Amino acid sequence: MGNCFGSPVNNHNSPATTNHSTPETSGNHNSKQPGIPSSRTNNNSPENGGSNNKNQTTTTTMTTSTHSGKIITPNLKIFTLAELKSATRNFRPDTFLGEGGFGRVFKGWIDEKTYAPSKVGVGIAVAVKKSNSDSHQGLEEWQSEVKFLGKFSHPNLVKLLGYCWEEKQFLLVYEYMQKGSLENHLFRKGAEPLTWDLRLKVAIGAAQGLAFLHNSEKSVIYRDFKTSNILLDEDYNGKLSDFGLAKLGPVNGNSHVTTRVMGTYGYAAPEYVATGHLYVKSDVYGFGVVLLELLTGLRALDTNRPTGEYNLVDWALPSLSDKRKLKKIMDPRLEEQYPMKGAMQAADLITHCLESDPKIRPSMDEVLDSLEKIYAIKDKPKQSKVKNKKQGNNINWRQEQHSAHPLRSPLHSKHGGYGNGGSAYPASVRST
Repeated sequence: MGNCFGSPVNNHNSPATTNHSTPETSGNHNSKQPGIPSSRTNNNSPENGGSNNKNQTTTTTMTTSTHSGKIITPNLKIFTLAELKSATRNFRPDTFLGEGGFGRVFKGWIDEKTYAPSKVGVGIAVAVKKSNSDSHQGLEEWQSEVKFLGKFSHPNLVKLLGYCWEEKQFLLVYEYMQKGSLENHLFRKGAEPLTWDLRLKVAIGAAQGLAFLHNSEKSVIYRDFKTSNILLDEDYNGKLSDFGLAKLGPVNGNSHVTTRVMGTYGYAAPEYVATGHLYVKSDVYGFGVVLLELLTGLRALDTNRPTGEYNLVDWALPSLSDKRKLKKIMDPRLEEQYPMKGAMQAADLITHCLESDPKIRPSMDEVLDSLEKIYAIKDKPKQSKVKNKKQGNNINWRQEQHSAHPLRSPLHSKHGGYGNGGSAYPASVRST
């Protein structure tokens, strides 16, 4: 599910391995159910080789709290393949949402209470991610998704409703995210620009999700933070998706884990790419890159840009500390409708997140605190000179219309409206 760059390294400082099968160690395609760890023994769980039954569930109790509220106890349904075929009308082409290296994603409908398949428009919409049956890497990442999303539940993590392992196919069922990915809102041609406040709202939601992962009992390193993995619900709340590369953080006083280098060019922290050393604050670097994309409206990497501007971080970083230079690189689609004080503080935060030394970077708690303070800055923005020239006396009318529809979004096409590989849900392609 990821573009691997670099080479495998010895896992000297990674968490100690256990004797039982885990998503990171089991990969037997011929078994009925792959290993999925849980907090308690479940004789019917995939970890213990149980068979699929539509009434089976696996549960994991969590008592941790974070900024966004109390963590609930997930209750994953083990779907049968027949149920998911029914929910998606046998994976008909008109239910297709997108495709990636892991496989294809389809829209389906299930009963809100029983999760039984239902008719189109009845119950709740879900996204069903269907694997490529011959993908060993897809199996590993399927297991990782169940391991983490089955264990954690948080308002800023995409909710995993259940899974299926049957007939050499492995599937995942997620909540359906109406507004698709942040990537498409920022970069898709013809997309309606996100306002300054909406950009900050999405960033705060994603920061809350990362802070929760980092502060969990055993800290989790997300490892692939980028715009295509941030999905938006109908109210533009940002949620993290795609836990295929997530990894448990360092233990026993270690500062990092050493692992095979995987992720996405442009977002991966430099120390990780160079050495394979993965820190909790490696995620903070990726967050800084995404925040820079939110400010500039430019992709982290783009070979179509002029020479010297291919890498956004290298090109934009020198401008972040100078007010005059910062104004020049701000997303023109914002039409200067943002408080300059807030933009400067956001630029300063980005600079700290992109520090080359991970020890100097702020924690996600500190990042979240800074973002909330920036969001509270409501200085009256100056009117765009372009807008003044074009609209004259109609400026006040447009302001009223804009404030009346703060959450308006563009329509999404089936193939280009959502996240990785055109999907609103975790796909397997790590591309920029």
